Amino acid sequence: MPLKLGVWKLGGEPTPVSFSPIDSEDRLEEALCQDISILDSGLMVVGRQVGTAHGTRVDLLAMNSEGDLAVIELKRDRTPREVVAQVLDYASWVENLSYDQITEIHQDQNPDLHFEEAFADAFDAPVPEALNESHDLIVVAAELDPSTERIIDYLSSSHGVPINAVFFRHFQDNGEEYLARSWLTDPKNVEVSAESQPRRGKKEQWNERDFYVSFGVGEHRTWEDARRYGFVSGGQGRWYSQTLEQLFPGARVFVHIPGEGYVGVGTVEEEAVPVKEFTVSVDGKTRTVLEAPLKAPSMGENAGDPEKSEYLVRVDWTETRSREDAIWEKGMFANQNTACKLRNRFTLDRLTSHFGLGE
Repeated sequence: MPLKLGVWKLGGEPTPVSFSPIDSEDRLEEALCQDISILDSGLMVVGRQVGTAHGTRVDLLAMNSEGDLAVIELKRDRTPREVVAQVLDYASWVENLSYDQITEIHQDQNPDLHFEEAFADAFDAPVPEALNESHDLIVVAAELDPSTERIIDYLSSSHGVPINAVFFRHFQDNGEEYLARSWLTDPKNVEVSAESQPRRGKKEQWNERDFYVSFGVGEHRTWEDARRYGFVSGGQGRWYSQTLEQLFPGARVFVHIPGEGYVGVGTVEEEAVPVKEFTVSVDGKTRTVLEAPLKAPSMGENAGDPEKSEYLVRVDWTETRSREDAIWEKGMFANQNTACKLRNRFTLDRLTSHFGLGE
């Protein structure tokens, strides 16, 4: 059972401040929509009164920084058992929402704000590549009967259903109003019990051509060399180089320098090879890139070690920019992997415009 909350006014003899039901569930919903941190500071609102495929409406649909959804349902005038059954029904619908459906829900209610921008505002981070890998179910009520509390606890603790209840108490004193919040179960405990459930993420569809490449500049590689000789690269550990193996001739790559932005777009001409095998043309002569004039002082480090060697992928540049003119907008996709499929439509649309690709 949740801990009962008491409030006392100090000044002379302590005086209890009485609890009263809030005069309107819609008013509480409005407060949560305006500032979801009242419920949980780690959430952003995706939509309010969201229509489902079954002709019902979710009071609030929210999301956390990992891209997982939260169904928030107010008890209103339903019996406690009815609202628990309703939120479980919503879970069956939410579980199958695709990346595009989630962004459409947000866009319908926020036509002037892209989902990616709203996510960046809320969490100061780009949208994860996969959304809706998991979800939480939250029942909002002034109180629940012991039977319903037992049902929620049973679903959560015994079967890993990520369901919880939160209680809001409404207090008034000298014309001022206050809300107090308490949880049926510590949210951290609900998260732990749900970890045993499989995570099945929903990604945007990939166009089977475009890739994101993270180009970390430093002593092993410089953007000046990559522009001059036509390549992207990664290495000094297989974790950094192995994702380059995804790139195939004909693929298109958008190159991002971490912390700066996108600096180039081009077409892959050859698959990844170790640095010692990559050739370039210098003064009309073909030679290995390590024999060419380079800005990177240590590109050849570990060249004899297949696990640590730098690996290069030849690219025919469509357009490149200096690092000072890198393209970056709030909400654009970024990833720590050296190469990955670029699915994010918002990022592709903005880069298509900036690079003048005419698509």
